[in-house]
Amino acid sequence: MAKTVLILCGDYMEDYEVMVPFQALLAYGISVDAVCPGKKAGDTCRTAVHQLSGHQTYSESRGHNFTLNATFSEIEASKYDGLVIPGGRAPEYLAMDESVLALVKNFSDSGKPIASVCHGQLILAAAGVGKGKRCTAFPTVKPTLLSVGCHWVEPQTMSACVADGNLITAATYIGHPEFIQIFVKALGGAVSGSDKRILFLCGDYMEDYEVMVPFQALQALGCHVDAVCPKKKSGDICPTAIHDFEGDQTYSEKPGHDFNLTETFEGLNYSSYDALVIPGGRAPEYLALDEKVLVLVKHFMEAEKPVASICHGQQILSAADVLKGRKCTAYPAVKLNVVLAGATWLAPDPIDRCFTDGNLVTGAAWPGHPQFISQLMTLLGIKVSF
Repeated sequence: MAKTVLILCGDYMEDYEVMVPFQALLAYGISVDAVCPGKKAGDTCRTAVHQLSGHQTYSESRGHNFTLNATFSEIEASKYDGLVIPGGRAPEYLAMDESVLALVKNFSDSGKPIASVCHGQLILAAAGVGKGKRCTAFPTVKPTLLSVGCHWVEPQTMSACVADGNLITAATYIGHPEFIQIFVKALGGAVSGSDKRILFLCGDYMEDYEVMVPFQALQALGCHVDAVCPKKKSGDICPTAIHDFEGDQTYSEKPGHDFNLTETFEGLNYSSYDALVIPGGRAPEYLALDEKVLVLVKHFMEAEKPVASICHGQQILSAADVLKGRKCTAYPAVKLNVVLAGATWLAPDPIDRCFTDGNLVTGAAWPGHPQFISQLMTLLGIKVSF
């Protein structure tokens, strides 16, 4: 049976904490409505990039603009099977909204799964949800949760996640894979075929969403996912770029999160991986000049292993000379690279449309992640059933 989930949004919610679960759940075949009090479908919420950077608290910068797809005043809680509450700064003021608290209490009283991350637990506390239950959160939320009778679970790492009955809580977006996995299971979902090893080809200023959303969505399915970057090793960082559509003739760019690599590029046995994912952003234009990168890409294409490339990632496919005779889309400005490489251009209309041609999945931009991830799952034989 199809499942429908509600995400409770607000201005300056954390960027990853809304988009990763939103697009991952869509990719798994779950319907997702994102709403914000005082806003309607088609409106946007600004988001915030929060990360620990060695200071006494997290830093904040501007994130993507998140587009709502439903109207808060029109929703009926009874039609939804679960609720997701992102963190960031939005929960501070959403916790003072009586209509929000009534909604959360409705989900709690009905015993439906509630998944809340980071500062989202402020809303749980204000709604009187979680009393007597084990709960974690970003550490600064501890006093509030203790004051309402929650059993505090200290997050030993920022990936900590706790489930108690219908309540799922996580410390930060680092814990998304387990957080989303538990939530899907609570909805009655079962995953098959996820014993896969997937490699991400990263670089400085790859697009923020285009690396983290598929990375964590595939981890949440139970796949082993690694990320590498030429001239870098396991544990190193790649800064990312936030590319957004804000009314200009081309996309805007803002600094994104720092992304942690999991393996060392040099000496990597990439034949041990079942699939390759290539994020877009600005990284592909210089990665396409690296002969070792081109050898890696040719290996996956010649072995007919699934390759999923999005946005500007197709610049690398073009440089690797693996597109001749293929059908392919990309960010529209990359059409020249695709056509000159001998591929048949598939117009991304609308921009979230993705295509599969044999072992190759291509997308035009991060709004297409649900299709992009879903089509890669199909090639890998991964299924989520309810």
